[in-house]
Amino acid sequence: MVEGVGRPAGGGLTAIGLDFVDARVEASVLTVLEGVEAELRSSVASADPFVTEAARHLVEAGGKRFRPLLVALGAQFGDPTGDQVVKAAVVMELTHLATLYHDDVMDEADVRRGAPSANSRWTNSVAILVGDYLFARAADLAADLGTEAVRLQARTFARLVHGQIAETVGPRDGQDPVAHHLSVISEKTGSLIATSARFGGMFGGAAADRVEALAGYGETIGVAFQLSDDLLDIASDSVQSGKTPGTDLREGIPTLPVLYALGSDDADAAAVRLKEILSAGPVTDDDQHAEALALLRESPALKRARETVRSYAEEARERLAPLPASAPRQALESLCDFIADRTG
Repeated sequence: MVEGVGRPAGGGLTAIGLDFVDARVEASVLTVLEGVEAELRSSVASADPFVTEAARHLVEAGGKRFRPLLVALGAQFGDPTGDQVVKAAVVMELTHLATLYHDDVMDEADVRRGAPSANSRWTNSVAILVGDYLFARAADLAADLGTEAVRLQARTFARLVHGQIAETVGPRDGQDPVAHHLSVISEKTGSLIATSARFGGMFGGAAADRVEALAGYGETIGVAFQLSDDLLDIASDSVQSGKTPGTDLREGIPTLPVLYALGSDDADAAAVRLKEILSAGPVTDDDQHAEALALLRESPALKRARETVRSYAEEARERLAPLPASAPRQALESLCDFIADRTG
C-alpha cells in the first residue's frame, strides 16, 4: 500500500471506518485512489506557476479522499477498471477542494489539514479565486465524461451553494433550527458524497437501480459522517477528533447536540445552566467553556444526538438493500457500523 493514498496520515483505510473482507476489492480501490493522487496534481497545473502553487496547496496537504473513495467503491458494482472511474473521482475531489478554499475565507480559518490555510498564507481574494479555478477545472474534466456528468456536477454545485447560503442566513422565522441544520448538512456535505457514489456506479457501468441505491446511500452516510464529526468535537479528546475539544463551542457553531440542548424544556438544574451558557453565543471564557463542555458530555442532548447519528447510519445501510450481497457492499456497511460505534 502507498502511505497517504486515500487515507489519513498514519492510518489505513480502516482509519476512516472501512473493513475489507476481500483483498482484491481493497487492492482495486487503492489502485483507483493512487490514480486519483497522480491526476489531481496534473489537473490543477497552470501555465502560471503561482496559480499552480496555490491550487496544489490543499491537494498536497492530503486528507481522507472520502469522496474519491466512494467513487472507487461505487465502481465495484460494475467494472472498477473502467477508464473514466479515476477521472470521475478527480472531478469530485476538485469540487470538494474548491469548497474548502471558499469555506476558509468565510470562516476566517488560519489552518486547514495541519497547514496554513490559503487565505492566511496569501489573501482572501487569492483563496476565492483559486477555489473558482478548481471549480472550473472540475467542470472541464466533467465535460470529458459527457453531458450527464456535467449536469450532475452543476446540480451538485448548486446544492452546495444553497446549503452554504442557508447556513449563512440561518433558520427563517418559525423554522425548526434542528431541521434547518440537518438540511444544511444534506446540501453542503451529503450532496457531494451522493454524487460521488453515483459517479462510481455510473462510470463503473453498474445497472441503473444500483446507481440509485449508491446515491441514496452516499447522501445519508454523508450526513451521518458530518454529524458524527460534530459529536466528536464534544465527546472525544484531541487525538481522536484531530482538533481541540469544544472548538465549535468557542466559535459559536451550532452543532446538533447544542441545538438539542438549546431546544430542551428540561427543568433539571444542569440542563438549565447549560442552556444559559449556550444562549449567550460563542463560549470564549475558559471557565465557562470547560463547564459547558462537561455539561454537554453528560447531557440528554448529547445522547439524543448520538441516537440521531445512529438512525442516519442505519438508514444508509437500508439504502444498500438493492445491491447484491458482496464484499463491496460489506465495505459500505462497515462504514455504517464505524460511524455508529465511534459516536458512542
